Amino acid sequence: MTTKPSEPILLRTDFPDLELHASGKVRDVYRVDNERLLFVATDRISAFDYVLASGIPEKGRVLTQLSLFWFDFLRDIVPNHLVTANVEQYPASLRKYDAELRGRSMLVVKANMYPVECVVRGYLSGSGWKEYQQTGEVCGIQLPKGMRESDKLPEPIFTPASKAASGHDENISFHEMAKHVGTADSETLRNLSLSIYKKAADYALTKGIIIADTKFEFGQTANGVVLADEVLTPDSSRFWPADTYNPGHAQLSFDKQYVRDYLEEIHWEKKPPAPALPEEVQRNTGAKYVEAYRHLTGRELPQG
Repeated sequence: MTTKPSEPILLRTDFPDLELHASGKVRDVYRVDNERLLFVATDRISAFDYVLASGIPEKGRVLTQLSLFWFDFLRDIVPNHLVTANVEQYPASLRKYDAELRGRSMLVVKANMYPVECVVRGYLSGSGWKEYQQTGEVCGIQLPKGMRESDKLPEPIFTPASKAASGHDENISFHEMAKHVGTADSETLRNLSLSIYKKAADYALTKGIIIADTKFEFGQTANGVVLADEVLTPDSSRFWPADTYNPGHAQLSFDKQYVRDYLEEIHWEKKPPAPALPEEVQRNTGAKYVEAYRHLTGRELPQG
């Protein structure tokens, strides 16, 4: 007999007196004023470019709290868009939604976002592995012959992706990225991404986690380039337990690979309608997210 997840799951927000600025696969973003936005991380989960019918308990709070941890950890490399995540410091117009916002929201500076995902890979996995098998390259970068799935790369590589309107990001070369955002900005974003990844990956290893790859988003504010959105979470990264790492095949993970594996097992055709998840898959996925937070921060997840 299965039981329902113990934590309430937030699939959507409804703040009728706030202007909805954007709604993505996970986040609902509201306009607070001309300078600031409210980011709310729901418990929605997407796989294969579709938002599933079921959410994951604790997910939105893990994404928010882990991003806050990394924003602070990385502040000597790059500034970020965070104003505050303390609900007591939010404008009065937001305080009435305290129950929905606490622990899963951030007040941020509005930024002009670069139209690219800044992906860094330290290991050969996912779409990079598929591309390597076909061409021996990843995003135009030639890699050594004979590499296996999940092998560590000789050094981390920057492999940007386009932000497609369809929601399906596509790998592009650095040359293609430069066409979209300019050469100088592309070089700045590449250098920042590699510096962030190296510092975070070195730290994570001390906590028993391999960051196989991750993606960053950057924007421009009056203060220059800032790190924005979420950072180094189980949604935007592949986290592998270091003690079970064994290249040559896919790895155990703390991210949503567990959900992808379930969807492959039921032979979903990756077309709408997106299926609901069994309660066991919901609970186990939520537990993996919380475990990643606990390992990386050394803290218990704050209660909502």
